[in-house]
Amino acid sequence: MIRNTVSAFTIPSHEQRKSFVSLEKTPAVHAATLTSLVCMNTLRVGGAEAEVEVLSFPFTVAAWNLERCLFPEESAAKLRATGAPLVLLSEMDEGMARTEQRDPTAVVAGELGMNYAYGVEFLELSLGSEIEHSFCRDDFNEKGFHGNALMASVALKDAFLFRLPGEAVWFKDSNEQPRVGERCAIGAIVETEAGPFVAVSVHLESVATAAYRERQMAALIDAVEAFAPGLPILIGGDLNTGNHTGGDFSADTLFAMVEARGFRCHGGPLDQASTRPSLITRFPARAMKLDWFVSRGLAIGESHLVSSLNEEGKPLSDHDMVVCTIEGFST
Repeated sequence: MIRNTVSAFTIPSHEQRKSFVSLEKTPAVHAATLTSLVCMNTLRVGGAEAEVEVLSFPFTVAAWNLERCLFPEESAAKLRATGAPLVLLSEMDEGMARTEQRDPTAVVAGELGMNYAYGVEFLELSLGSEIEHSFCRDDFNEKGFHGNALMASVALKDAFLFRLPGEAVWFKDSNEQPRVGERCAIGAIVETEAGPFVAVSVHLESVATAAYRERQMAALIDAVEAFAPGLPILIGGDLNTGNHTGGDFSADTLFAMVEARGFRCHGGPLDQASTRPSLITRFPARAMKLDWFVSRGLAIGESHLVSSLNEEGKPLSDHDMVVCTIEGFST
């Protein structure tokens, strides 16, 4: 678990990033490269001062895979409309040509008046997919960061990054999007009127089997339990359930595993998919239900999906937002 925080990441040089493309594509080389990069072993914190000291029940939590976050201001407006004082985001760029070299996490947090913690999931070694090239005005990435964020109107205490166990699947020569990194989770302790709980924004691997994702989720739960023994836990984000298993989320074994460990799952109506065609993912093979909250020790009153379409019908992401209401602590 990574606990070192910074206000700005150390940026690998363009020459260094270019050299990674020609490295031998083995798990050992990838692990050594990952360990050597300061930006992959720190957590960036920033944003506004906390508006309130504790969250009062009931309150809303929103989790959203923003697919690079092409439209941070519009995405922030959609989040603001939910009234959520706690926001879990994934697929957030920083210094990528496809998102105009911007820092969407800082923009969204600024629009919402929240503080945030952000961690780098992948150091991108290219401009992205072929479709994403059409969004690029530059032929380089200033930073090449892509990751997860956690933000709130209350202080995020003891923020951490946990890099999920993986097999360097994005480091291989066959990938259209070569990357250094593994999927990750960003967490922190959040204070409520009933006491603290742990909030975690997670993104499980898409290019993986159900067993692979179950191992990632189990490792995350182990880490969070060791970090904050006995505290209630809320994990939310893109669990990629059904990916590479025929699209059927119920085939993912992580659900039985988390339930056996005392967690409950919340993803809105079970017959409602959470993905849709977008400006980047224009022709998805199927609509899938990928986005969930997993909770223990918290009373979840209701969960639902919020469309990622703006008022003009433009998709802000290929994922809809999943939202839940926390009514209090439970035993």
